[in-house]
Amino acid sequence: MLRISQLKLPVEHTEAQLKKKLLKTAHIKEQDLKQFFIRKRSVDGRKKPELYYVYTVDLIVANEEHVKKISKGKLQTVQEKNYHIPEHGAKKLRKRPVVIGSGPAGLFCAYLLAFEGYEPLVIERGAPVRERQKVVEQFWKDGILNTASNVQFGEGGAGTFSDGKLNTLVKDKFGRNRFVLETFVKFGAPEEILWESKPHIGTDILIEVVERMREEIIRLGGEFLFHSQVTDILPKENCLIVNGCHRIETDAAVFAVGHSARDTFQMLFDRNVAMKSKSFAIGVRAEHRQDMIDEAMYGRKERGPLGAAAYKLTAQLENGRGVYTFCMCPGGYVVNASSEQGRLAVNGMSYHDRAGENANSAVIVTVTKDDYGSDHPLAGMEFQRRLEKKAWEEGGGNVPIQRFADFCTGTISVKTGNVTPNIKGKYVFGNVRNIFPPELAESIESGIRAMGKKIKDFDHDDVILSGVESRTSSPVKIFRKEDFTSSFPWIYPCGEGAGYAGGITSAAMDGMKVAEAIIKTFSAPDSV
Repeated sequence: MLRISQLKLPVEHTEAQLKKKLLKTAHIKEQDLKQFFIRKRSVDGRKKPELYYVYTVDLIVANEEHVKKISKGKLQTVQEKNYHIPEHGAKKLRKRPVVIGSGPAGLFCAYLLAFEGYEPLVIERGAPVRERQKVVEQFWKDGILNTASNVQFGEGGAGTFSDGKLNTLVKDKFGRNRFVLETFVKFGAPEEILWESKPHIGTDILIEVVERMREEIIRLGGEFLFHSQVTDILPKENCLIVNGCHRIETDAAVFAVGHSARDTFQMLFDRNVAMKSKSFAIGVRAEHRQDMIDEAMYGRKERGPLGAAAYKLTAQLENGRGVYTFCMCPGGYVVNASSEQGRLAVNGMSYHDRAGENANSAVIVTVTKDDYGSDHPLAGMEFQRRLEKKAWEEGGGNVPIQRFADFCTGTISVKTGNVTPNIKGKYVFGNVRNIFPPELAESIESGIRAMGKKIKDFDHDDVILSGVESRTSSPVKIFRKEDFTSSFPWIYPCGEGAGYAGGITSAAMDGMKVAEAIIKTFSAPDSV
């Protein structure tokens, strides 16, 4: 197969124009081109308002060597990085593997294990994804929190109620990234995620994908237990305690619990599973009008075929802290993402069409043990809880919001301006600034002002801030050896909650790595 890169065309081009550009640039005769596939597509906005797509395209041609020779260096030979599941190990599996958590890490771990005949049991504290969706939407209406099924917990994990971004910075030479994307497409995601430089699915499609993955895992011999929480472990007996009373023995327990499973972190710590605190980031959600962001990023009011514009901003402050945007949701919603009574957290989500009136993003600053006030392994978790308690108090259990101008002065807003909040869940005016220690509040303010120099009106007085954005990543990292086991050889920490991933795709890839480790260790049983 041959590949050509840097094919640039106006975003309004047709498929025929892409083919014509391909033939001309590579010096290929039309009769020699059998087939071509888009491998990657990104947007070049350096000459806005003139906007271009930049393509990398793979070609199947007649007489490949001749075509490559006459292309004058434009074409390169490539080989697919096909993903391969490792050979099975020799150790006898007495009790089937158990996967705790059904977010992307847990689902992809279970999917590989089921595909290879290991008949995994998946234990999920929350509800199946359709039931979970109803519970979450009801919570946004009445404010009554279900601590087992919410934006953080339940089938699909926290990423189900997000923008559904699938890009990752993880370097991948084994084909896992491509496998994850192809699997999503297999179960209902749009094919464009295979080539877009910044792919996303959206909450509405993710729900369907998750449901179909579960059905396939069951068809392959797996099993799911919903409304079932691992409340304790018996380390010397290779035993999980579920819902406080049921015993489940296993040779391999994959803890893919997600970054908000604080009670599980506490339980594992109490049972001497080695872990440490890690840095993460906290801040606010900032809402802007999407048409303002479109004009700033595209240099024009018309989107054309591009859809709602996204951005990614950073600012390095004089106090040494870095502030950056995170989980930006074009045409999205701020959501009440709480999972504990008396505490409140926010996040952002988008549907696939990204058709909401506002853009929103977290604006966050990194925090460390110096901010936590302790080097205890769970100190970061308790720091999150303190901020979330303040957020709950500021809003009286509702999402507290504040205009940026009022955030800067520490004044509770009395009305909104040109940005109308687009929030899933009840919200009220509150002093969002008061949630944070002074240095962090000042860093958020300074960061937004610095970003206003990069995007006009990013720091407009009427920008709506809400808080607290505290679930950006796990506050702990669970020790993991080269064979992917923890300080107990039958426990496999996995995914974002364990501190080994950040986002849907990297979590799914880590789930695959853990499944591979189990496969390389154990032989698949004829019947477990």
